[in-house]
Amino acid sequence: MPSSSEPVPDAGDTPTPAHTASTIVAEGVSGSHVLTVQGYSHTIGLGFSDPIPSSLFSLGGHTWQVHYYPDGMNPNDVDYWISLSLSLHRADFTDTEVKVRCRFSLLDQAGEPVPEYTTPYQARTCHHHGHGIKSHRFIKRDELESSAYLKHDRFSIRCDLSVAKEIRTQHGTATPCVVATLLPSSDMSHQLGRILETGEGADVTFEVGGETFAAHRPLLAARSSVFTAQLFGPMKENGATCIRIDDMEPRVFRMMLHFIYTDTLPSTTDDGEVAEMAQHLFVAADRYNLERLKLVCQNTLCTYMDARTLATTLALAEQHGCDELKEACHKFLASFQNLKAVIATDGFKHLKTIRPNILQELLHLQVADAPLP
Repeated sequence: MPSSSEPVPDAGDTPTPAHTASTIVAEGVSGSHVLTVQGYSHTIGLGFSDPIPSSLFSLGGHTWQVHYYPDGMNPNDVDYWISLSLSLHRADFTDTEVKVRCRFSLLDQAGEPVPEYTTPYQARTCHHHGHGIKSHRFIKRDELESSAYLKHDRFSIRCDLSVAKEIRTQHGTATPCVVATLLPSSDMSHQLGRILETGEGADVTFEVGGETFAAHRPLLAARSSVFTAQLFGPMKENGATCIRIDDMEPRVFRMMLHFIYTDTLPSTTDDGEVAEMAQHLFVAADRYNLERLKLVCQNTLCTYMDARTLATTLALAEQHGCDELKEACHKFLASFQNLKAVIATDGFKHLKTIRPNILQELLHLQVADAPLP
């Protein structure tokens, strides 16, 4: 107990607590790599821990490679599991620390990740060539083989990864404590899709091939400069509430609207239908200046490219000035067997009516790409 001679501290003399703070700043880059397995049935039976590599790709100043293990990584997984891995690739075998995190996803027929076959993100610090991240039991083989995601002996996976480039600590003054609430993932696309489905608040109608579609002017204009001009610009149709769209199938317009509202495409289970719809949507996307939809269609056409679709896809690439898609077609035709199969299709006969010299051009490419003796 203090003596009576000791002064009693005044409440105003209480020292102010010192608050300090620092911030950890992590900088990095993110990307993805899609690996398509064509001829799945011919890859099984190689034995566990015997992977098939993807092509090399670069991210964050480093080179990476995905490995596909059709018979798993362990003896107990043979005949049951498919495994995947991501590894750092270094030609000089140097030893430098690289921080990476990644996840693997099975893709559906529209090229979107399947949630039940998407792994959680894993992180690892890689030090040398071959280090990386593994998914020992990515998917059971019988589940893949009985699913709609394996079509015509082909399926695709995607590796999403991010590489930390720099992690540093910054000092600063503390700020008052704020209680953070964990936010749920955005369901905006679902809500906008429901508005499209119900037609609630729609202020314009489109007539396409005898079918009508209710839509919302501001949303269409926000997504497409062509719709902006058509609905609000000088070329608007005098306040008309019903606009007729020619030269487009109703099912194509329906899927285009779905993408405009949700930024996604409905899943399709048939490979032939996926490629055909991607061709139609590619034309629609170019017509309405929907650049992201055009890129999605371009990726789909490259993924599902075969002899049946090649001629039509090449014609679209030529007509709409898509150099990347045209280059993908030329790479497919670099194989003489592929070229022979394409020439036998009705699509190639139609292409010849548009470009009579197409066969000579493709044969010239064959000669140009042939290895020197």
